[in-house]
Amino acid sequence: MAGKIPRDFIDDLLTRVDIVDVVNRYVPLKKAGKEFQACCPFHGEKTPSFTVSQQKQFYHCFGCGAHGSAISFLMEYDHMGFVDAVEELAHQMGVEVPREEGFSTGPDLRPLYDVMQRSVDFYRQQLRNRPRADLAINYLKQRGLSGEIAARFDIGFAPPGWDGLIKSVGAKEQDLKRLRITGMTSDPDGKCYDRFRERIMFPLRDQRGRTIAFGARIIGDGKPKYLNSPETPLFHKGKELYGLYEVHKALRKIVRLLVVEGYMDVVSLAQYGIDYAVATLGTATTPDHLDRLFKTCSEVTFSFDGDRAGREAAWKAMNVALPMMRDGRELRFLLLPDGEDPDTLVRKEGKSQFEERVAAALPLSTFLFDQLASQVDTSTIDGRAHMGQLAKPLLERLPEGLFREMMFQRLNELVGLKRNPPKRVVRRVASGSSGTTKRVTPVRKAIALLMQYPELAQSLADVAHQEWRELEMLGIPLLVEIIDLLNQRPDLSAAALLERWRGRDEFSSLQRLQYYDIEIDQGHDSELLGVIGILQREWVRRHETSLLSKLSPSDMTDEEKASLIKQLSERAALQKKPGELE
Repeated sequence: MAGKIPRDFIDDLLTRVDIVDVVNRYVPLKKAGKEFQACCPFHGEKTPSFTVSQQKQFYHCFGCGAHGSAISFLMEYDHMGFVDAVEELAHQMGVEVPREEGFSTGPDLRPLYDVMQRSVDFYRQQLRNRPRADLAINYLKQRGLSGEIAARFDIGFAPPGWDGLIKSVGAKEQDLKRLRITGMTSDPDGKCYDRFRERIMFPLRDQRGRTIAFGARIIGDGKPKYLNSPETPLFHKGKELYGLYEVHKALRKIVRLLVVEGYMDVVSLAQYGIDYAVATLGTATTPDHLDRLFKTCSEVTFSFDGDRAGREAAWKAMNVALPMMRDGRELRFLLLPDGEDPDTLVRKEGKSQFEERVAAALPLSTFLFDQLASQVDTSTIDGRAHMGQLAKPLLERLPEGLFREMMFQRLNELVGLKRNPPKRVVRRVASGSSGTTKRVTPVRKAIALLMQYPELAQSLADVAHQEWRELEMLGIPLLVEIIDLLNQRPDLSAAALLERWRGRDEFSSLQRLQYYDIEIDQGHDSELLGVIGILQREWVRRHETSLLSKLSPSDMTDEEKASLIKQLSERAALQKKPGELE
């Protein structure tokens, strides 16, 4: 079992690393004052809005809101899990990742990755094992694939027979068990044998290049024609995209992705220099697929057959995509001629003509309205009204933004309405009956100051009164926790401080506060002390009110009554200090 990574190691790693060096490996940065800038790698833009702070050790995009530490960057840019990102960052720094005894984050998957890589090696070796592999070699040559492309995608061959892989990789009992876990063997009748036999093998790799599954095409006319690995601890088909790792390896900057249906489509397109194709492994498009696609680039084109089945598949993909179509994202649909797929078409037309088709693919807006228009008679008022009725629930699934408004505007034009599109609904937090937006509370300001300038916690060490910590107020426990942590670890950077809350409910709120534009009237340390002073005075006020509520006039002497009246009169006469809590 893999032990938990010690928290102190993560803190120290983020203290030692320079986020500018990490990001610059993937995105060329330019100095801009005290910070560094680039066009954001997480959404399409022409004017740089992506900044990296060397002082605070985090990045932030003012366009799409992407924000985080060096670990967050690797997770977002290379689509890594948290542990993988920590290990990659440690590898870049040349240090080993320690593990705590007695803790577990789940099973150690490294032996499974190892057995999958040995399977890749076995299948690649079998492809060179003539004459048994002649049929596979001839098939690949007929499809126009070179040895270089076959090597780039680690294409191999599963030979005939029931136990070729088992004998080569699963000779030891523990390795045979791992072959079962990874779906490389099958035993429906109690006898273990190779799952893949007499097939061309296409390894599917994760974002770090580790093989997690296989797709396999049979040689000849047997069934099933295509066979994929089953779901395993390494492989979840609704999340994975064949060829995405190879796209990252081939292209430094990914402008668009082309989603096709099969492995051979991906490989054949790469053979012709079209290195931005991926496949969904024969499954319907899922939100997880689209999330990964749009995290890679802002323009995604789906390729489907032009027949009825292809259009239905495109319509389903569009429906999945609608809630994810934020401003700046672009989805297109390439409908191919009948009887053609990307593999056959690129071999027939060549790269230039095929890419012209990709560039001319239908935008989501055109595809949606064209499909609806084909279902009604748009020459009549009744037909156009029906079209509006069909379109409205679809457009309402779009997220708030300019694209949504323009889609409603286009619908109005198509059905002959002149009125303006529906305005975006701005939800406000009620404050009494005024309907104004929620103001920044002292607690929120204090947390924002500490998240951006952790060193400020030291200025609170000499504050005499600490009773404010007992306030029953939203955010107080979190503020106390942050201050106590920074007292224990005064060396924590802003990035390391945020990472302490990863996986907790407060993480996203703290992430937003870390780049919140704080309005201050004085220095940061004086501002924080002032806010803590406000909280302390609030505690005094509440404490006094609580005491008064417990007193009865009959319990007080005349002298005590007079003294209390005088004290309350003097307090009422005092002018409320700016920023005082109500």
